[in-house]
Amino acid sequence: MAVHLVRRYSYLLREAARLAPALAPPCQLRFARVAHNTLTSSATSPNSCSLSSLKDLMEKEPVITPFPEQQEVDRLIEKATRPEELLELLDGGHSLECNRSATILIQLSRLLSQNPQDKALFIQDLRFEQLLHLVNSELSSVWHGTLVKLLRSLYALEVPRTTQALRSVEQEVRWRLRRLKYKHLASLAEACATSSQGQHSQELLAELLVHLERRWTEIEDSHTVVAVMMKAGHLSESLMTRLEDKCLELVDQFGPEELRKVLVTLAARSWRPIPLLRAISYHLVQKPFPLTKAMLLDLAYAYGKLSFHQTQVCQRLAADLLPLMPSLTPGEVARCATSFAFLKWLNLPLFEAFVQHILHRAPDITVPHLCSILLAFARLNFCPEQEDQFFALVHERLGLALASLEPALQVDVVWALCVLQQVQEAELQAVLDPSFHTQFLGARSPKDQNTFQKLLHVNATAQLEHPEYRGPLLPATAVAPTSPGRKVTPLQQELREALQAVLGSADQGSLEVATQYGWVLDAEVLLDADGQFLPPRDYAAPHLAQPALSQPLPPGAKRVSVLLWEFPNFKNKSRDLLGRFVLARRHLQAAGFLLVDVPYYEWLELKSEWQKSAYLKDKMRKAVAEELAK
Repeated sequence: MAVHLVRRYSYLLREAARLAPALAPPCQLRFARVAHNTLTSSATSPNSCSLSSLKDLMEKEPVITPFPEQQEVDRLIEKATRPEELLELLDGGHSLECNRSATILIQLSRLLSQNPQDKALFIQDLRFEQLLHLVNSELSSVWHGTLVKLLRSLYALEVPRTTQALRSVEQEVRWRLRRLKYKHLASLAEACATSSQGQHSQELLAELLVHLERRWTEIEDSHTVVAVMMKAGHLSESLMTRLEDKCLELVDQFGPEELRKVLVTLAARSWRPIPLLRAISYHLVQKPFPLTKAMLLDLAYAYGKLSFHQTQVCQRLAADLLPLMPSLTPGEVARCATSFAFLKWLNLPLFEAFVQHILHRAPDITVPHLCSILLAFARLNFCPEQEDQFFALVHERLGLALASLEPALQVDVVWALCVLQQVQEAELQAVLDPSFHTQFLGARSPKDQNTFQKLLHVNATAQLEHPEYRGPLLPATAVAPTSPGRKVTPLQQELREALQAVLGSADQGSLEVATQYGWVLDAEVLLDADGQFLPPRDYAAPHLAQPALSQPLPPGAKRVSVLLWEFPNFKNKSRDLLGRFVLARRHLQAAGFLLVDVPYYEWLELKSEWQKSAYLKDKMRKAVAEELAK
């Protein structure tokens, strides 16, 4: 019996400690005194007190909970639709203890978020200052969850840093950091990161991140880890690494919505953890999740943004999107096409459905959406079956709107039409006109340099593929080849070594040749009529824009271009080149080169130096033979 009473007494003390913030001091003393007297009487005379007497004493004491019953004022706070209604509660004689005052401030922040211009007016109201005073007077009695929301609300209301209540709330949060739930820490970290309070909020943010990193093992469910990753993962690389580990541990518990949130969060931060992406892909493929249209679009966007090519995932996304095509808007079609273009995944039924959708809803599609779709088609070198109708629509819509687009987008669109062999003379003139292209000469930023590179390709298209074109063109000084300065890959290094062995002398060929067309040749070789190597530097090279005083090629000589095609140059799970590199081949052929293509999947099968040398010699002989056969 005594042991049983001790257990009951311990339980009473624990309950008293847990309910301490909500108990008034007299109630606490009375509650503890009842438990103490009961235990004392039981210990001195065990037979004089029974369980029934203890239960009677407990029933006589009022039961006090930390959450008071809802009153009329609580309902008024919840139903308030205007900030004035909340401030009027202070004049209505209602009992506003600290938690209710904090709730009013939280609700006030929510309502003012819809009219931010009114924040300064309400902050200067005397009743607002009264609310802050009420909260500040009994801040230690505010519940944990309410305290977290209160600090977020004060940040959102842009309360001045000098306000005593704000400083007190921040200090109270610091004291309670160890007792706050993990999700509360993440919520506060997000608020501090976006706060306009400056240095002080950043100091609190640093403390929050330390606690988040130390307590990451407390996460026990998938919902929490996803929420923390979305709110605070981007604030600390070490925290993000720990959240990745926790995601890997709990990924089998994720539903489709949680998988989507994780992928979109990773894509928004350009964070590419391969093990986690593989695990997510496995579950997307293996589990029959019902994926909505919004989920499919977000998944395609995330995989495209992260350039994570997973064949089964791409197949499922394409298969699930195809039946939903009638319900897609033109903007969603453009977004989806762009995502698959980044994935380098060409699903012919899906892309043909894109074209059908565009033609069917032609009046609804905007020019920016049409431009996005055109760029996606050019990247994948996709020409639809109904190309006449599709490109007629494109030229019709671009005819009036091309000049109104931003300059870089104008170049992108004309370049895409060049890739797809659908560009018209008026479109070439629009971007090659000196009044337009001068802004990109001598480009410094990477974006402008990329745009100028596409201008070189457009200029080459006008010269090589449109003999009827009469100008304007880029000036000779602008197209003069410059050293590419690109990083040499392992395959390029192997190819160079093999070519040097084949040529025998460095004068018999040129490596890394930059042309005036905007393309860089891996190697250039001259062959005479007997198939012997000639030194390229001794002869005229129109592709280098050299003076015409150089010696012309001897009769029967051939100019050979060696092009190494690595894995990124191809479509996903295909041996077809992307549109950019198809354009390069066309330009070099039109410039008079014989092309020796060296795809990575053939080169990697060659193991010895002898095999590589024999492979290159055979490729050159075949290129010459095919030319003679024509």
